[in-house]
Amino acid sequence: MDILKIYEYALQREREGREFFQTNAARAGHAAASGVFQKLAEEEDKHITFIQGLIAALETRGAEGLKVGEDMDKEGFFSARAEAEMMDQTIIEAMVPDLPALRTAFLIERDIAEFYETSAQRVDEPLAKKSLEMLARWERQHEKLFKGMHDKAFEEYTSMPWGG
Repeated sequence: MDILKIYEYALQREREGREFFQTNAARAGHAAASGVFQKLAEEEDKHITFIQGLIAALETRGAEGLKVGEDMDKEGFFSARAEAEMMDQTIIEAMVPDLPALRTAFLIERDIAEFYETSAQRVDEPLAKKSLEMLARWERQHEKLFKGMHDKAFEEYTSMPWGG
């Protein structure tokens, strides 16, 4: 499997994700939803930089140059407190109008995580495998966040009286 092609495809997908999150940050009906989308756009920028570094390393030094991203992996995504605050009931109620965007965000993150996981299983080079597994882990964190936000907002929506 051509790792360069995997990274080039991943780079395009991350750029598409960033565009989606930036667009929805501007459109979101609630500040918390807008903030989450903006934070994800910033995360996608980090992924783009990471993948560009992987491509450059691969083109100049081969697999040994793939030892990057470990600091990003240690940083995590959101603190537990920030995530809990985003899931506050009043915030969830206000996010009901953003349900379609939350669902789409969840699906985007799930799709790219699956791509990274599948690619990691198919490559033989250990450092390439590690970088793809790291990317998959990050995307699974994003997926979990959006799935939780969507599910809580959907639950709120289905319990609202007619007319919201």
